[in-house]
Amino acid sequence: MPVSRRTFLMTAGASIAAPAVLRVTRANAAEVTLRLHHFLPPVASVPKHMLEPWAKRIETGTGGRLKIELYPSMQLGGTPPQLYDQAKDGVADIVWTLPGYTAGRFPSTEVFELPFVAARTARVNARAAQEFAEQHLGEETKDVKLLCFWCHDHGLIHSRRHVSTMEDLKGLKLRFPTRLAGEALKALGASPIGMPVPQVPESLAQGVIDGAVIPWEVVPSIKVHELVKYHTEIPGSPTFYTATFMLAMNRPKYESLPDDLRKVVDEQSGMALATEAGKMFDDVGAQISEMVRSRGNSIEAISEDEKARWIEATKPVIDSWIKEVASRNVDGAKLLEAAKASLAKYENA
Repeated sequence: MPVSRRTFLMTAGASIAAPAVLRVTRANAAEVTLRLHHFLPPVASVPKHMLEPWAKRIETGTGGRLKIELYPSMQLGGTPPQLYDQAKDGVADIVWTLPGYTAGRFPSTEVFELPFVAARTARVNARAAQEFAEQHLGEETKDVKLLCFWCHDHGLIHSRRHVSTMEDLKGLKLRFPTRLAGEALKALGASPIGMPVPQVPESLAQGVIDGAVIPWEVVPSIKVHELVKYHTEIPGSPTFYTATFMLAMNRPKYESLPDDLRKVVDEQSGMALATEAGKMFDDVGAQISEMVRSRGNSIEAISEDEKARWIEATKPVIDSWIKEVASRNVDGAKLLEAAKASLAKYENA
């Protein structure tokens, strides 16, 4: 079939232009897109005020070449206790999770979750935990690239009835976040029930639990302040409990990144991110506690004398943990000393 001069020129022009169009498209697209999976709704404080800004800083720092997409509320499937293995196995590229969801799997991380070890503020806890991780968690997290390890601020008891003494805790069905928090609650006379935090609202509404032990930060996202009226704080440091968090990446995916992209990820993670996390928890916690108080809920702290009773009652939990981890060739006493040293360092910073 004959080709006219006009048709030939149009076709040739399109052929010449096509590579330019492709080049523009590729220049605007990310070279690498990573999927970050987590268990909370996108409106919760951690994804909204920490994970999303972190992802944006990395995208900006790489000139758009590396993009991180967030998948909240277990959108990629599975349950919160499966998140670590999703990062290990490559089901997700990055996960945010609690080691406490897989009880006993990461014994060294539990040192911060022991009763009356952690500080009241996340500002201290988060930086101390990250420093501890860099020194002591390499072996336990070797299956992934641990991007950041941190703790939240002081956890509270949120319940349907007033709590100011150990006697008030007797028989109270309280959700606990980690096995050691559960053991501590049991030592205080409560009836602890373990569950991931997304299950708390329905469990409260159905009367499966009478309350929950969580920090202020997570309260609005699961509407705890609408389901209970009483909120019990533990004054000062050390505080009753905290929970640890991991931001973990699939190791082969991390190692496959070009050096310059990996450098940006490293710069935005580790201690820099732990510091941001600590500030976020403290700032948001203060705002939420004020909001809860303003709606008429009761917020009270136990007395210092009562706190001393709680500390004494939960000491066996620490002694038992040290003996338990020793059977796994973990020197719990040494780890406890290291954690307390880091906490003291940042408390006085």
